[in-house]
Amino acid sequence: MSDAAGLALFMSGLGEIARGMDEPSIPPVWRRELLNARDPPRVTCTHHEYEQVPDTKGTIIPSDDMAHRSFFFGPKEVSAIRGLLPLHLRQCSNFEILTACLWRCRTIALQPDNDEEVRLICIVNARAKFDPPLPSGYYGNAFAFPVAVTTARQLCENPLGYALELVRKAKADVTQEYMHSMADLMVTKGRPHFTMGRSYLLTDLTRAGLREVDFGWGKAVYGGPADKGGIPSVASYYLRSKNAKGEEGIVIPVCLPSDAMERFIKELDNMLNNHVQPAKGGFIASSL
Repeated sequence: MSDAAGLALFMSGLGEIARGMDEPSIPPVWRRELLNARDPPRVTCTHHEYEQVPDTKGTIIPSDDMAHRSFFFGPKEVSAIRGLLPLHLRQCSNFEILTACLWRCRTIALQPDNDEEVRLICIVNARAKFDPPLPSGYYGNAFAFPVAVTTARQLCENPLGYALELVRKAKADVTQEYMHSMADLMVTKGRPHFTMGRSYLLTDLTRAGLREVDFGWGKAVYGGPADKGGIPSVASYYLRSKNAKGEEGIVIPVCLPSDAMERFIKELDNMLNNHVQPAKGGFIASSL
């Protein structure tokens, strides 16, 4: 088992051997004991990602009548979103800004009840969170699912900076202690699946290194998931891409019910082209 960073490491090593090397330039490291649970296990952190959330209002999206669209974000689009933020938040990463934007637009599009709890799950590579860091050749799973939690009303009626602050805090929660606590939870709770009710999962694959894999024919044209995955209505991936003009950017596939997709496109278009945020007071689609 491996995560995206580990998979890229493994495939790069195979590519080096395919190109004639006797062994990978970065020797593979097993050492799964580095992430073993402690003895005795002790869960010391809050792990919203594994809370059992009852789907009392049907917030797990059904799989019928779904629309699939991909959205390209180049420098122009990212700059437009940054312009909606207060000055102290404009230096945040592209991932953080786009994640806050998509979470907010998607929630508005789905029109949950105002008091409904909504969650944003982002995948964080924890390799550098350890002291010392995990070995460079470690290709096992070494990531966490930190969660930002709020209500639909707070997310949609507050400025975009509110969502961005929640995303940043969720990412910052991942520490060495958080990872050990998560391993202990896996042992004590029987390896629960992360909760999907009321959740949206976003993961950045733009820096995983999959497009740099070379088996002797040059770098990959594409590096990412082979299809839309098993939970397309819950998860989106950030992938490197170029638009028709040849501009480098990020393409993000989104899956929503058809009517919600129309609202999502309007909200996103409103933010990108008019540089305004949806008005307060509820889930009102933009006037475009």
